[in-house]
Amino acid sequence: MRVPPELRCREHGLPLASDTDEVEASSSLRCGEGCGVPVVGGIPRFVGPSSYASGFGLQWVAFRKTQLDSHTGTGISRERLARCLGGSVEVVRGRSVLEVGCGAGRFTELMLGAGARVFACDLSQAVEANHANCRHFPDYFVCQADVRQLPAAPGSFDFVVCLGVIQHTPDPEETIAALARQVRPGGTLVIDHYTHGFPANFAQRALRRVLTRLPARAAKSATLAVARALLPVHRFSWSQARGRWRLRRHLRKFSPLVDYYDAYPQLGEKLLAEWALLDTHDTLTDYYKHLRTA
Repeated sequence: MRVPPELRCREHGLPLASDTDEVEASSSLRCGEGCGVPVVGGIPRFVGPSSYASGFGLQWVAFRKTQLDSHTGTGISRERLARCLGGSVEVVRGRSVLEVGCGAGRFTELMLGAGARVFACDLSQAVEANHANCRHFPDYFVCQADVRQLPAAPGSFDFVVCLGVIQHTPDPEETIAALARQVRPGGTLVIDHYTHGFPANFAQRALRRVLTRLPARAAKSATLAVARALLPVHRFSWSQARGRWRLRRHLRKFSPLVDYYDAYPQLGEKLLAEWALLDTHDTLTDYYKHLRTA
């Protein structure tokens, strides 16, 4: 993993360089004025280890491969990314891409595989999962950074991609403005956001009020304990046996578990359970959950 030409010192706006050819082998990056950015675990860290996104970091490290198409053998992530890119992932071939809120890399690996040069970043330790999943690609770079203080030269990227993220930041308008500054003239900004129709039943809303007040690790443990306890009931409802649709209808209305059986039955029982655990944690522990119209 080499230092990309867009990388900048946040204080002086100067290019950052490694004391070795590979970032992973360096202990820090430095600008011409002497500013140092630590490299920990092969990843430049522009922020500290704790933030409002700490829960997401724990989540993506625990479920590092769950949503990767290369792991599931499906095209679920590719279909979503293609839709957001206007119909095809191939539009990023040969282009520079800034991916903000990269998580474990469900979209990172697809854009790299399509031939893009990807500068990925995330506020949380999810960068460690992303690095583990994508470091083998030659045109890949990842760092831990805040979207509001991105360590990149403004107007540098052909595509700026931020999916499943903006609603979880303190100020969505500030986030969108920060992302837009990174797009080169004629480039493309690709974003999405929860709408006011975001599905949430009473149990989910009630649990979230409790869980978001807990430390991230405690919230993760509690959420997964609840989710694992409910999984057998949901599994039972996945059967096509006569009458079980009534149980599923009640579970959708009253259970806090996020269940993808109706949306993605092709995942199979084991992966459906993984996705249920992952997205139940995602839904119940996000510190910010903004909603908006188009």
